[in-house]
Amino acid sequence: MKDASYLAVMARRNEVMKRSVGIDYEEFEISPLAFDYERLMATTGYSLDDVYAIQRETQVGNTPLVELKNLTALARQLAPSGKGARIFIKDEAANPSGSFKDRRASVSVHHAKVNHYPGVVVATSGNYGAAVASQAAKHRLRCIIVQETFDSQGLGQPEIVEKGRACEAYGAEVLQLTVGPELFSVFLQVVDETGYFNASLYTPFSISGIETLGHELVMQLRVREGRDPDMVIVTHAGGGNITGTARGVRQAGCHAMIVAASVDLRGLHMASDKDFNRKAFTTGHTGFGVPFATKPDRSDVPRNAARPLRYMDRYVTVTQGEVFYITEALAQLEGMERGAAGNTSLAAAFVLAQQMDSNQIIVVQETEYTGAGKHPTAQLTLMQQMGIEIRRGDPQENIPGKVIVLPQHPRQMRVQEVDLDQLRRSYIKNAIASLEDSKILTDTCIDFLVDETRRDHRFVKETINLLKGG
Repeated sequence: MKDASYLAVMARRNEVMKRSVGIDYEEFEISPLAFDYERLMATTGYSLDDVYAIQRETQVGNTPLVELKNLTALARQLAPSGKGARIFIKDEAANPSGSFKDRRASVSVHHAKVNHYPGVVVATSGNYGAAVASQAAKHRLRCIIVQETFDSQGLGQPEIVEKGRACEAYGAEVLQLTVGPELFSVFLQVVDETGYFNASLYTPFSISGIETLGHELVMQLRVREGRDPDMVIVTHAGGGNITGTARGVRQAGCHAMIVAASVDLRGLHMASDKDFNRKAFTTGHTGFGVPFATKPDRSDVPRNAARPLRYMDRYVTVTQGEVFYITEALAQLEGMERGAAGNTSLAAAFVLAQQMDSNQIIVVQETEYTGAGKHPTAQLTLMQQMGIEIRRGDPQENIPGKVIVLPQHPRQMRVQEVDLDQLRRSYIKNAIASLEDSKILTDTCIDFLVDETRRDHRFVKETINLLKGG
């Protein structure tokens, strides 16, 4: 019997990850800091056409591209003359489990099947668990989902409870934990004991599954409108969504601006028991978006295939109240009731459309299904239960964890720009801190940092000199 203590399990981390993913990440290391990212992405062995074929087998993808004519009309009423871009939305709620996560689950579960793994396991509290469970059911594989569900008082986050119910409906075994550091060790122990495939959110298999979404939305718009989008807006959390979508958009030969959007939850700590139930969004927020942009390899695999800073052209935030408001507007103006978290990018699109010319096109890259625990009513009820003030007014008065302000008028909707250069400097700082000796920064390391931050050598070297006090 293997030692199942926390320290023993963590000590076997690299061995367990290598066996459960089937990737020897050391093969891609090219310096103490750098690795060959594109070669890692190619290691799946699946081309874009292969991924399309895999997804067709399990009814994933080919989701509708819907023009939001009524929301566009409202945006034009508020915009200066000649402004008000057309807003389209990719209705990913049409996927089998109701979100774009089916795309990333499809390749991982297919790979597990063809490589004769007895099952799949993943640590996730959101839509991805249901997607993996759904795909596992289609492939007749066993499935275990490990969730952080409760705070120390036993209070479950409604959306996470809802996703646990969905996972069980698809036949998965669900292990529900309280918030804390034990999630990863429990997950590792399950992977180690079962020999299941680690269907991590952050492998090349997962990211390649999202590439069809970016490619597909461009090709659909070309057929429908005879042109490419000017902007694609992506809800940003762990980075996989924007990475996969942007890669697919670029593979289609499209050079649309890629905008990341997150809910502003600054000041709340995602691993804090105190803060766990003081947020109305379990994903698509800055609590994941900023850390995963500035330190992507904090994931459950040695090298994260989601590298968001390589693909962001802009990064904006919106408030919780604004996302709930646009969720209601989507339902009442367009007849589409969809989950709030997936509407984060729609809230940003509604504002940005008013700044763009009326002959331009924005594509909001996803929707997600809604349900009992995911509905705004359930989330706002929990917030009231936690003592958070909820009122109508100016959403800029929102204070994460204390006050949620729903706009009184759509004119009050805004976005806040995130300073990408500040994130890039934070990334470089974290990367250098990971080195035992910063003096070993080679030209290869510098080139890698240039690619990771999408800035030039001068920016990277100046940042390094500032960090060293030079």
